Amino acid sequence: MEFLSSRVIVRPRDRERSLAFYRDTLGLAIYREFPGGTVFFLGNSFLELSGQGEVGPSPDVVLWLQVRDLAGTARELAAHTVREPRREPWGLHEMWITDPDGLKIVLVEIPADHPLRRDQRP
Repeated sequence: MEFLSSRVIVRPRDRERSLAFYRDTLGLAIYREFPGGTVFFLGNSFLELSGQGEVGPSPDVVLWLQVRDLAGTARELAAHTVREPRREPWGLHEMWITDPDGLKIVLVEIPADHPLRRDQRP
């Protein structure tokens, strides 16, 4: 089995409101648009807004987005902050925001000394 690409699909309740959030507030670049949907670049993956959600996101689903500068990101997204930045017991710096439908987004900065920054190959 070989996977060539990946994408997270979000079904927003209000597509225009969510489109403005991901495009304008988060500043995600658009990869492509099609009738009823928009696909954004999301690091090494894609985020697709399409269709119509009815009940909102599950609290069990979270977007995890790595950023270079969490303090700067926190200043830019202060109006959307659910939890202020802090260092977690596992060593990552994290803050939480939500999209317009309440989908939790964890913004993460990986410190220079964290094992995720080291080459783990033997």
